[in-house]
Amino acid sequence: MSLKQTISDEVKNAMRAKDSARLSTLRFLQAAIKQREVDEQKELSDTEVTAIIEKQVKQRRESIAAYEQAGRTQTADQERAEIVVLQEFLPQAATEVEIKAAITAAIEQAQASGAQGPAVMGKVMATLKQSLAGRADMSQVSQLVKQALSS
Repeated sequence: MSLKQTISDEVKNAMRAKDSARLSTLRFLQAAIKQREVDEQKELSDTEVTAIIEKQVKQRRESIAAYEQAGRTQTADQERAEIVVLQEFLPQAATEVEIKAAITAAIEQAQASGAQGPAVMGKVMATLKQSLAGRADMSQVSQLVKQALSS
């Protein structure tokens, strides 16, 4: 079953359970998927749907930071609940050990290809984006890569 179909089935389940918070999050996700399909005039693959979900999670994390800074904890809690719903559709999160191993391998690969200076960061992140897509917060991975390159 495709990821898009799974989301559709979960929308139906949320309707039956009268879970309005979950339903609104899933409908918003479906709308984002549909919009991208209309824009690109094609059926999206599971990988592309996963990228949309990651983007939604990232947007909500940014919103949480803004809401907490403004003292709107109730709205921040609502955003956290939406993240939990969205993360159900992402692949199993990578462990810290897996992330560090992937970073080390990507750095070695980039340096072996002759990259130097800031180009190393770009090559490493491109490699990691493929291997860790949907399994790790790429902003945190980026910070770990910067630390690894500076040491």
